[in-house]
Amino acid sequence: MALVTYKALCIDAADVSAVQGFWARTLGYELEELDDGDAVLRGPDPGEEVWVNLVPEPRTVKQRVHLDVRAASLDPFAGLERLSAPDEFAWTVLADPEGGEFCVFTYDEPPAKRLKDVVVDSADPVATSSWWADVIGGELTHEDDYSHLDDVPGCPLESFDFVPVPEPKTVKNRIHWDVTLVDGATVDDLVGAGATVLAPPADDRRWTVMADPEGNEFCVFPTS
Repeated sequence: MALVTYKALCIDAADVSAVQGFWARTLGYELEELDDGDAVLRGPDPGEEVWVNLVPEPRTVKQRVHLDVRAASLDPFAGLERLSAPDEFAWTVLADPEGGEFCVFTYDEPPAKRLKDVVVDSADPVATSSWWADVIGGELTHEDDYSHLDDVPGCPLESFDFVPVPEPKTVKNRIHWDVTLVDGATVDDLVGAGATVLAPPADDRRWTVMADPEGNEFCVFPTS
């Protein structure tokens, strides 16, 4: 039985003003600037929420978690650094205003939902994707070279994709997702399943910061 439900995505940024507008335009979400320097982007449907959070540290390494988006063409991304060669992949790898990698899939008639996938670099894609399937639900498929978790309840994404990489995780992920405990589930249940508590709730924070068995950070909110 699942322990959590999907809540939202979060993007860390050293320059929120540069990142918030870019991702609002890219995803077609409404932008709300917050008094604490953060921002939230909201789409029209439940679950379509992206928080852009101010952090002091700049991006220094390749992002271990990145977003895939849909577009009619690459024209809206003119001026951004291109990280993949033409025709190298079925998608184009670009860098956002802070250098964070993301992938663009182009379509003659793109779906209305521009946010496609969350992609997670993994030392063990099978184990990591299986762990998330157990705690959040969805339909898990293992391919020859990656695993994908589709139809996660309450999630606007097509899938969470877990792809193999040789390098270990060395720094905090700049993109993570928030979840909410289901009725009757506790943080201790997640710990029992293999997660680690990184920071318990505090006076100014009602959520618990945790890491999955590969060290990927996620935030856990209490049941509403």
